[in-house]
Amino acid sequence: MTQSTDRIIDEYLPVAVVNPAQVRHFAQAMGKRAKTDPLDAEMIARFAEVTRPAVRPVRDEEAVLLADLVARRRQIIAMIVAECQHLGRAASKRLARSIERLLKALQKELSDLDLAIGEAVRASPVWQAREHLLESIPGIGPAVARTLIAELPELGALSRRKIAALAGLAPWTRQSGKWRGKSMIGGGRASVRSALYMAALVASQHNPALKTFYQRLVATGKAKKAAILAVARKLLTIANALLRDKTPWQIA
Repeated sequence: MTQSTDRIIDEYLPVAVVNPAQVRHFAQAMGKRAKTDPLDAEMIARFAEVTRPAVRPVRDEEAVLLADLVARRRQIIAMIVAECQHLGRAASKRLARSIERLLKALQKELSDLDLAIGEAVRASPVWQAREHLLESIPGIGPAVARTLIAELPELGALSRRKIAALAGLAPWTRQSGKWRGKSMIGGGRASVRSALYMAALVASQHNPALKTFYQRLVATGKAKKAAILAVARKLLTIANALLRDKTPWQIA
């Protein structure tokens, strides 16, 4: 394959990303316990034929870079939280000073990352418009908006059920005969789900419509955490609709 052909494929070939464990379980369900390259290729093809996974274009370099910056920001925040916990348990002043120096460096790195992410978003009119629409929703700030732009690019292009499944916010029920288990969520993109959960905590207090929604759920006996997850799912549905219609949030 020539270099020019490789470049064309990199820019235009659509792909579908699936969980490799699901493909392996599919192969085992088909009675294929052996694992070879030809057998893997056959099982992947048959899995795709049966499940019809969603196809999306390969992301360009700018989108990959933005996703990497957002992921790195998340890692830095996790380190800051861990070091703050260490500082609270520091047994000596010398150890505390060491932790404080590291925290100062991490805060500087976080500030630099925020600048880099902001510059990347402002460099793209499309991302800038999406950020403006997302931040119009009370409860969604710059960090959450940029996480959605970087890590949920399908937002605005899928149905509310499909986008909820991608974010891991679609409830699924365990049931067998007359036995019914509790509805649960899981899978999907954990980073997106975590960002929406934090946004839901804010929205349940400061977004008039979602505050009423949250209070109504709690009043009917729903656990507070489950009610917050419902708010997160509602936030995602709203964000999906706003990006689809290219219309900012409006108070009803």
